[in-house]
Amino acid sequence: MSTIAQKRSVGATIWDFMTTVDHKKIAILYIAAGGFFFLLGGLEALIIRIQLAVPDSNFVSAGLFNQMLTMHGVTMIFLAAMPILIGFMNLVMPLQIGARDVAFPFLNSLGFWLFFFGGLLLNLSWFLGGAPDAGWTSYASLSLNSPGHGIDFYALGLQISGFGTLMGGINFLVTIINMRAPGMTYMRMPMFSWTTFVASALILFAFPPLTVALFLLTFDRMFGSNFFNVQMGGNTIIWEHFFWIFGHPEVYILVLPAFGIFSEIFSTFSRKRLFGYSSMVFATVLIGFLGFMVWAHHMFTVGLGNIANAIFAVASFAIAVPTGIKIFNWLFTMWGGSIKFTTPMLYAAAFIPSFVMGGVTGIMVATAPTDYQYHDTYFVVAHFHYVIVGGVVLAILAATHFYWPKLFGTMLNATLGKFEFVLFLVGFHMTFFIQHFLGLMGMPRRIATYYTGQGLDLGNMISTIGAALMGLAVIILLCNIVVTSVKNEKVGSDPWEDGRTLEWALPSPPPFYNFKQLPLVRGIDAYWLEKMEGKKEMTPAEPIGDIHMPNGSILPVFISLGFFIASFGAIYRLEHGWGLAVLIIGLAVAFGSMLLRSLKDDHGFHIPKSELIDDKDKGVRA
Repeated sequence: MSTIAQKRSVGATIWDFMTTVDHKKIAILYIAAGGFFFLLGGLEALIIRIQLAVPDSNFVSAGLFNQMLTMHGVTMIFLAAMPILIGFMNLVMPLQIGARDVAFPFLNSLGFWLFFFGGLLLNLSWFLGGAPDAGWTSYASLSLNSPGHGIDFYALGLQISGFGTLMGGINFLVTIINMRAPGMTYMRMPMFSWTTFVASALILFAFPPLTVALFLLTFDRMFGSNFFNVQMGGNTIIWEHFFWIFGHPEVYILVLPAFGIFSEIFSTFSRKRLFGYSSMVFATVLIGFLGFMVWAHHMFTVGLGNIANAIFAVASFAIAVPTGIKIFNWLFTMWGGSIKFTTPMLYAAAFIPSFVMGGVTGIMVATAPTDYQYHDTYFVVAHFHYVIVGGVVLAILAATHFYWPKLFGTMLNATLGKFEFVLFLVGFHMTFFIQHFLGLMGMPRRIATYYTGQGLDLGNMISTIGAALMGLAVIILLCNIVVTSVKNEKVGSDPWEDGRTLEWALPSPPPFYNFKQLPLVRGIDAYWLEKMEGKKEMTPAEPIGDIHMPNGSILPVFISLGFFIASFGAIYRLEHGWGLAVLIIGLAVAFGSMLLRSLKDDHGFHIPKSELIDDKDKGVRA
């Protein structure tokens, strides 16, 4: 291929991804952007651990350490874990329920670009006077008094990104409610689609409190209001309530899709139906419901009183029950199964003890009197990471291996995958297990250094070595991706050979319209049922006909870009003469693009039936 042709090809690919509304390509965008932020957050974590490896360290200054700590948390939660999971939801859920796309393809694209520009805005703070430094929770007493513009970038970046996530949640809810294939009743939906459904409902109810909190913080910082200023009659505790009413459901927004991924993996590689499917569905819904009733267990030491503390402690204990149901169902799914220990299955098997350890310490910190001992120590850091890394990150790594063939039509190397798994698992437990004991020995969270002779030296060094092993595992995964992409050995529609749900009935990667004919779903594990009857394809629920598809659009990029530009104007409007002009220009771009979308008729296009009928179909019709 000539250089000009290559340039045209690269340019066409970039333009294609910038204008796409295809849920599978948007999934790639989410996973790629989330993967980039995951590497960034991992780098910040390594800097934190290097600083704490030895006592009296001055690897970074205390101020820079606070920025690293804050940005690590914000990046990993908002810009890495959640977007990567939304990417897998985007890829898998429409295929699993037999849909041709999501309900609102344009909104799907807009959701991604809002997240991306919000994340970009947040990270540009590093180069514009300093990143946020008040912890990932940005408690108001700290964030109001933070010098520079770091917290302004935090408030506006998360606001823009959060709008994108909220759109994604609404989109997934409508898709699942309205676009299931014929025969796909709610109680026949695969577990990953169920967890996507409940997590999307959580997004719908949890993100508005965060939006309100960030809105009030923005007004306090930029316009001199006093919602959180105690001296002027405000209340800093209100920020904590707003934040945790969002923050605790956020844990389940992350963990429930991870549960869904593991449910698919356990079932596939045990060659069995998921044990206790109905109880798994009800446990998922119950976790979503109870997730909104436990937020103040983050605030036991604030002084809410014994009655409030007791109520939130009991609610926190209650949420362990549906989670325990799930754990036993996964174990019983494997019990008596014909287990294949592929790389995804190794991650799934390791997830159970890792996550249970996080759950046990969760019960400990949910006990209000003892929480006074654990609160703001490394014990809580260890608990939180056992839940998030032991649940969510292991699920992301498992899903990367499991769904890679469906996304790109190639299979990641199994040997490299197993090396990566061992290194990551050993590194993970080395890093965080010892932190339980560091916390019980009195090591506080968010400290930049500590004195020698306190008994904390060895534990911190072990923790840092573990973090380095996790970093090495991620490097192996990146090498695996490069090697697989260069080899480009294509695989079939069901590369694991034991696929049970509808996505494995489609070619790898699937065509842009997904299903030529919507499938007829006759039970749980719809594709497995067809395979048991000797069929290689799903029974169609409709004759072949014209398929209506949406047009691509560049407008989501411009709407998001407009808000991105306007944010700089809002932040710098008082310091620079150009600030107000930039704010107006940015809003004009955003609202002008919205207006253009509103006024322009876009009826999409049709794929004619003649293009869908292949030679085999023609032979049948002849």
